[in-house]
Amino acid sequence: MTEQSTAVRRGTVTGVNGFILDALFANQELPEIGAALEYTGPSGTYAAEVVAHVGLDTVRANAIGETSGVRRGQEVLTTGAPMCFPVGDGLLGRRLDARGTPTDDRGPLQFSELRPIARPAPALAELSSRREIIRTGIRAIDVMCPILRGGKAGLFGGAGVGKSVLIQELMLSIGTTGGVSVFAGVGERGREGVELYRELTESGALESTVMVLGRMSEAPGVRIQAAYAGLTAAEYFRDDAGRDVLFFVDNVFRMLQAGAEVSTQLGKAPIIGGYQPTLAAEIGRFEERIASTTKAAITSIQAVFLPADDIDDPSAVATFAHLDSTVVLSRAVAASGIYPAIDPLASTSRGLDPTLVGHRHFQVATAARACLQRFSEIEEIVAIVGLEELGAADRKTVRRARMIRNYLAQRLVVSERYTGEPGVVADLAASLDVLEGICEGSYDDRDDAEFLYVAQLPPAGA
Repeated sequence: MTEQSTAVRRGTVTGVNGFILDALFANQELPEIGAALEYTGPSGTYAAEVVAHVGLDTVRANAIGETSGVRRGQEVLTTGAPMCFPVGDGLLGRRLDARGTPTDDRGPLQFSELRPIARPAPALAELSSRREIIRTGIRAIDVMCPILRGGKAGLFGGAGVGKSVLIQELMLSIGTTGGVSVFAGVGERGREGVELYRELTESGALESTVMVLGRMSEAPGVRIQAAYAGLTAAEYFRDDAGRDVLFFVDNVFRMLQAGAEVSTQLGKAPIIGGYQPTLAAEIGRFEERIASTTKAAITSIQAVFLPADDIDDPSAVATFAHLDSTVVLSRAVAASGIYPAIDPLASTSRGLDPTLVGHRHFQVATAARACLQRFSEIEEIVAIVGLEELGAADRKTVRRARMIRNYLAQRLVVSERYTGEPGVVADLAASLDVLEGICEGSYDDRDDAEFLYVAQLPPAGA
């Protein structure tokens, strides 16, 4: 960067369109794309990121903060740096906003340096090919769609089917097994952020966790920055501290939605679904930075909202290609009283490989999936004519499928305060024993209701 470009330059606001600012830098070198600007609003100083050059003397910037009260003619300053976020071990145990300002009551933030949030993905030579499974203690995930260390898992579902609850459960269940957890709340409701902070404090997991929150009520630039700020913190612990990181994002759709809002205000023509034309590039730029290297691994678990429960929404389709595991939460499963409302037929994982999980695990999961698939094919017939009108083989399939479906239901630790029932951490070996017994007919004399939310099932024949 030249000496001229690092000097502070003063511009003038010439236009405000939503969260997009136009600033005139007459007779000066224009700030480069990605540079941070500062401007004053009614509640303090805010930042904006340069996203376009308009003509020879004007830049267009995306506000990372409020624009109400900003007027034409007021001053804008360059910072001489891109958008940055503080990193360091001092972030552990802290709740921060997207700019890195603490929002808890634990005093000033201690950090090592300010680091640009726009960074390249690791080079191919730095990537690790090591593959192993992370146990979550959630039966439906560990058996049917296991999560890979250093991989990316997506929790897909519409509104109210339990994505946020499940991601909180995963934070508690696997976030305390060592390493560091980073939570990026993108478009979070303020209430959810406070509840998660309290849960982590009570469980003792907060001291190994960094929380970065960009609330739903804030500008789209804040929501985008929250995702990249959290990722920048995760990269610090992976690359500089050499520690494995669990990176939780809730949720990716809000980041893409914020990008669509900015794109619209910039006047770009949308694609199908109203999304920005750069949708694939934006999600790719974010996801490619989440990786395992020879130093340590970032394992990411991401909630992805499905508008109108549409699994074929362009935002979901763009995200699918980058994931190793997809956990689909179904409204129909939730309506039947099964929680977590995971649809094992729609959920997939590259981790369900005999070389990783073992041949027995693979065979049990495949047999259970086949039973559920057959049940889904004849479920409407059962609803119309009744179970007794089916052949003997299909009656067995229906009973076993209902046992499997009920057995995959599980009380969660984070739900204890609401249900009054203690949460259960499922043992994988015991879960495989029961599911194998169901598929082989060892429990055909049992009622399927016995399997619903059971913590420990008596052995077959007992």
